[in-house]
Amino acid sequence: MTEPTVIGYVRTNADLGLTLPSAPVRDILERAFAEDAPAGDITSQVLIPAQARATAVLNARVPGVFSGATVFRDAMQLVDPATDVDLLVHDGQAFDAGTHLARVSGPARSVLLAERVALNLVQRMSAIATRTAEFVRLAEGKQARITDTRKTTPGLRILERFAVRCGGGANHRYSLSDAVLAKDNHLAVMTGGDPAKLTGLLLAAKAQLGHTTHFEVEVDRMDQIEPVLAAGVDTIMLDNFSFDELRAGVALVAGRARVEASGNVNLGTVAAIAATGVDIISIGALTHTVAALDLGLDVELTVG
Repeated sequence: MTEPTVIGYVRTNADLGLTLPSAPVRDILERAFAEDAPAGDITSQVLIPAQARATAVLNARVPGVFSGATVFRDAMQLVDPATDVDLLVHDGQAFDAGTHLARVSGPARSVLLAERVALNLVQRMSAIATRTAEFVRLAEGKQARITDTRKTTPGLRILERFAVRCGGGANHRYSLSDAVLAKDNHLAVMTGGDPAKLTGLLLAAKAQLGHTTHFEVEVDRMDQIEPVLAAGVDTIMLDNFSFDELRAGVALVAGRARVEASGNVNLGTVAAIAATGVDIISIGALTHTVAALDLGLDVELTVG
């Protein structure tokens, strides 16, 4: 097993066992190429000789944490199976600026056609992994797990959530079909503004579920905690609580449910939130506001 390393972000390990299912990745890539090159790459067709070959290096221009290695490879080889891709850095591995992440060799037209889609995806995934690793590092030493949310790019959720795991984070529910998460709008409609109804309504809802279905409820006031706990929920989310309120909420829950903190989480606040004793910190910013990490594909052409 490869020895864990630290390169600017978080303790990582090249042998993380991180894998992506191939079928949904292929579907994403097929849709991406249908959008980007519906009738081929006419620029390369008129400028690049058919027999020309290309070698290229995926180069890190800034430090970060890698995610999307197999996506990059599959993008290149979906365009042309004759393209060879040598992955030099593993998903979840930190790297320095100047690191060569992958080498590519194949028909020049194919490499140039695949370049933009492959880069777009690996740049975004590595940006998410890098940001997640920053949050994980700041919460290190506390019990809180850093998790994502459903604030993902439509159609790319499986890639973006994989990138969160590459950065050392964890995933929240994948979709609306996976677990119950009653938020403030649900509670307002359910109770009609009468908090006395809350426990009974939650108990009635829970009775409709199978025993394996996770039940989570969001609260935004301290006085909602006891009525929610009385319904026997699995997780209680404390939304936009102050640090003092989070500590008080954790003490009040006292182990009767998992405690999740959400809202006002950024790189400046996450350490203090983790120190309150919460079990989970969910962060939409892991996926919804990242800027592509600066990775480049440096290509050389040779005419045979």
